[in-house]
Amino acid sequence: MTILKIGEKAPDFTLISSERKPVSLNEYKGKPTVILFYPGAFSGVCTTELCSVRDDISAYNDLNAEVIGISTDTFFTLAKFKELNKLTFTLLSDYNKEVNAQYGAKYDTWIEGMKGNAKRSAFVLDREGIIQYAEVLDNALENPNFEKIKETLKQINAVVKA
Repeated sequence: MTILKIGEKAPDFTLISSERKPVSLNEYKGKPTVILFYPGAFSGVCTTELCSVRDDISAYNDLNAEVIGISTDTFFTLAKFKELNKLTFTLLSDYNKEVNAQYGAKYDTWIEGMKGNAKRSAFVLDREGIIQYAEVLDNALENPNFEKIKETLKQINAVVKA
């Protein structure tokens, strides 16, 4: 499995949202986009990660960025996770474990023998869908480097202003 790299075009996908609607990556073209893969809703580290993004969402809004969270949970699970944690960004279900594989962010085996869960990962796409930042973590207890993510978003915005 190959991890996507900076400078590559992010593969398009269509997944079902927590609102049970199809969402395509192409819908985000024209805006910087942060894609966060995470292993599983309601797990401690995933909840902390996504709630920290929620708590800092104004920084992403100020950087004109969209945030998408993707896990292999069902859209039913994601709807409850989003509701209980008051998450304000899009959550998508990669239930068939295809998109995390495309991005090189898939565990062969995670905890308790679960197969195909998403590795905790972050990809930042520019307005054209080109990857400007890629981080795939083997250790699910670590979080992506959110400061580097925001720095990358600032650089994307600086290019437009120049």
